[in-house]
Amino acid sequence: MRNTAKLTTAVLAAGALTLGLSACGSDKGSAGSSDYSGPLVVAASPTPHAEILNFVKKNLAKKAGLDLEVKEFTDYITPNTATEDGSVDANYFQNQPYLDDFNKKRGTHIAPVVTVHLEPLGLYSHKVKKADALKSGATIAVPNDAVNEARALKLLAANGLITLKDGVGTEATPRDITKNPKKLQFKEVEAAQTARSLDDVDAAVINGNYAISSGIKPAKEALVLESAKNSPYGNFLAVKEGDEKDPRVKKLAKLLTSPEVKKFIEDQYQGSVIPSF
Repeated sequence: MRNTAKLTTAVLAAGALTLGLSACGSDKGSAGSSDYSGPLVVAASPTPHAEILNFVKKNLAKKAGLDLEVKEFTDYITPNTATEDGSVDANYFQNQPYLDDFNKKRGTHIAPVVTVHLEPLGLYSHKVKKADALKSGATIAVPNDAVNEARALKLLAANGLITLKDGVGTEATPRDITKNPKKLQFKEVEAAQTARSLDDVDAAVINGNYAISSGIKPAKEALVLESAKNSPYGNFLAVKEGDEKDPRVKKLAKLLTSPEVKKFIEDQYQGSVIPSF
């Protein structure tokens, strides 16, 4: 179920100045505003992003003088649109290829602040124990957004299940497959539904956050797992362009890349989430 961020508008008589006020409690009106009072409201996927933010809130924020409020969203669209319209101050859930595609297609102006971690994408199955045990004609569920679908296909190609056209980028689709020896079939579903589809397909490529939130342990259960080496898919804290100077955002960026957070990620996720700093 998607969360809906509400925006309330107060019209000030003096100068007829309109300021967007967030229903989430943020006092900042628009990107570039000098009013950075009130709590920093951050939209995040429940796992691991909100968990990491809540660790910061509980253990580090008060000492740093940061009032942090975490809002959980279960889809990959609302956090960016809420950040764009000012309903939240920042978000933490996405990687650079996804953001580039989102900004281009939706005309938003979201910018990264600091990269925190990588969630390796993995191939999972309830029917086979090894990727090469997939039968001819097996159906594989893949995320239906452009970037994550391409990422899923590259994972399969890197492990010899398919071959993609040379030079294919972050918009690869099944049409770019040049060799498919197992005659694999692909079922495109919303990223959040890939884990739930495991009983209906032979295997599924699942984003790390959705795998973890479904009780899957990527480091142990993935048939194949994305390599963290030189990965462009690190997840970062992001804001609307112009809000990088927000002192609250700077404080959070510093805390998210602290030794305490690194240790929390390593201890909590045991290789299923990897610090990027």
